Amino acid sequence: MLRRLYDWCVDTAGKPHAVWVLGLVAFCESSFFPIIPDVMLIPMALARPDRAWRLAAVCTIGSVVGGVLGYFIGAALYDTVGQWLIHLYGYGGKVEAFRAAYAQYGSLIILLKGLTPIPYKIVTITSGFAGYNLGLFILFSFITRGARFFIEAFLLNRYGERARGIIEKRLGLWTGLAAVAIVVGFIVVVRVF
Repeated sequence: MLRRLYDWCVDTAGKPHAVWVLGLVAFCESSFFPIIPDVMLIPMALARPDRAWRLAAVCTIGSVVGGVLGYFIGAALYDTVGQWLIHLYGYGGKVEAFRAAYAQYGSLIILLKGLTPIPYKIVTITSGFAGYNLGLFILFSFITRGARFFIEAFLLNRYGERARGIIEKRLGLWTGLAAVAIVVGFIVVVRVF
């Protein structure tokens, strides 16, 4: 199954609609969707390393625009949709601690969490719920999400062909390591906040 998903992403990379699908996934992930855009960005950039920069730009813009939707969910719909999403991802008991941390470290939280595989939707919804400055939220989202996706683009553009061979030989190992990193990230967030 993993190989089929990887092959689908690589095959899709050359199709005209691929960039739109990637942008849509990045948009949805920042506000409600559980799948991070990296699972599409990496195979697509491996298939076409010359397009890695463009793909990173699409991910960044989609992620920030989706983040604004997440912010709106937290600001205007927290009691319904926002609270449900926060509980769905297991952060229900941590919201008040997270909100208090926002009062003191809001900018730092946005910058650090945007770089990690920890669900960015938690940051976007909580930013709106906490009433964080929308302009600063957008600015920091562009910085942090852009840094994340453009670092990946740089590595994939520069080492794409070599990396593709290494990843394809041991796809299960690399996917497992990525899953472990995400789980560890969740555990760290739950314990810290």
